[in-house]
Amino acid sequence: MTTSESDPVQINLPPTSWAVLAMLSYEEEISGYDLKKWADWSIRYFYWSPSYSQIYSELKKLEKHGFAHSRVDADNAMRGRRLYRITPAGRAAVTTWTNSSPVDPPMLKHHVMLRIMFGHLSSPERLKEILRDHIADAERLEHSAAVDSEAARSEPGWAYSQIVLKWAERYYASERDLAQQLIDDIDAAEKALVAAVRDDQIDYPHPTPGSWREVERRVKEQDPDRR
Repeated sequence: MTTSESDPVQINLPPTSWAVLAMLSYEEEISGYDLKKWADWSIRYFYWSPSYSQIYSELKKLEKHGFAHSRVDADNAMRGRRLYRITPAGRAAVTTWTNSSPVDPPMLKHHVMLRIMFGHLSSPERLKEILRDHIADAERLEHSAAVDSEAARSEPGWAYSQIVLKWAERYYASERDLAQQLIDDIDAAEKALVAAVRDDQIDYPHPTPGSWREVERRVKEQDPDRR
């Protein structure tokens, strides 16, 4: 059963489906292969870097619900390629999603910070190595976002995409600077760790057992509305 234009929000789609449908709202008949390239030039900087199989899975889902239509391209040199286009129902649905659906707060999952958080199990040298690798990745993404942002300027219809790409450029520059500062902070953390508890059963320092309860009490006093 497909979704009607008069009831565009009856299908509860995941954000990845809406992202693909929103890319189709650029109103170009396009293959899944090219949509993957679009994603790599844009939303991969801040949300999702889909595989080809994920793209095609989302397109099939959208077509099933009547939000997209496809045809086999018999006119192009690459015959047999399936092309997708947004439908009127799809336009109505994605417009409603953009303007009316709740916006979830960003949820940061930072694998590098996870390693630094438990640095008492590692060494300053290893932690700094992890951060230097992270800085190199951030610089690479900052450069790529800058290139893609500048390229997007050539098309007025990409105006909002362009400013998000510019945001991504600034985000990765900030990520680089924060990681560099953290490298400097590691030496101070290592000096502070000297005062931590050590015992004969384990070969690394650790917090005093039970001390977290006092920390919890102080936090509740200072931030009583915390959820």
